[in-house]
Amino acid sequence: MKLIDWAMLIALSILWGGSFFFVGVAVGEIPPLTIVTLRVAIGACALLVFLAVTRQLPKLSGPIVFAFFGMGVLNNVIPFILIVWGQSQIASGLASILNATTPLFTVVVAHFLTQDEKLTPARGFGVLAGIVGVVILLGSDLIGGLGENLLPQLAILGAAFSYGFASIFGRRFKTLGVSPMATATGQVSASTVMLLPIMLIVDRPWMMAMPSAAAIWAMIGLGLAATSIAYVLYFRVLASAGATNVSLVTFLIPISAIFLGVFFLSETLYLRHFIGLAIIGIGLAAIDGRAFAAFKRL
Repeated sequence: MKLIDWAMLIALSILWGGSFFFVGVAVGEIPPLTIVTLRVAIGACALLVFLAVTRQLPKLSGPIVFAFFGMGVLNNVIPFILIVWGQSQIASGLASILNATTPLFTVVVAHFLTQDEKLTPARGFGVLAGIVGVVILLGSDLIGGLGENLLPQLAILGAAFSYGFASIFGRRFKTLGVSPMATATGQVSASTVMLLPIMLIVDRPWMMAMPSAAAIWAMIGLGLAATSIAYVLYFRVLASAGATNVSLVTFLIPISAIFLGVFFLSETLYLRHFIGLAIIGIGLAAIDGRAFAAFKRL
């Protein structure tokens, strides 16, 4: 990947790292389906306003609309519901570890469904090293519940599997000539159209108690930062660097969360953090390939 791709991937990891925090705040007061619907609806409104003001609204066609709805199902509707429901029953640290399997699923799916992102020994090693690094980084105390509450854990893995398919499916927007900004807007807008009637029937939000200010602000952060801005970055990296590389963000999310805690919450770094970070770095270098290629030339 280019330097700008890595910079966008790191920024994306910070934004999506915050999504686990926002969901953790909101899920105690707001039902999972309502959280997911509000997340995509807030993101869609913000992006639609921006595109309208800047006169960048795309011209729609049948294939583009189909792609928006397909991407919305694979990248929003299925994984968001599974993650929010799963995180309501297991720790966010364990959820982020399970979510870090996304590159593993992506590499496998890409191997069978693409011609230019085949599984190589270096990529396979890099993905496994990244998962090991994430587990070490977060510590054994956060995976103590592994095996308990099996269904919520399978839900997070199901979300990671859906993300793998979404990364492959999303490659078509480049060939359709749709910009990353328009793709992000179309995806969350389609997701809102699909989710809103279901949420109104199932959750009946007018019957709920008014959530606290903290939950409301968490939803705003989830919709604006972790959805609208984040997906613009996501589709830019996907268009320029491919499905496997954009899925590496799940390795970086725990790192971002830990360093945000150090700088803003005065948390402490331990030896396991540096070991996990080093192993993740080795995994990323293996998938990127350039460092290993340079070593072979020596």
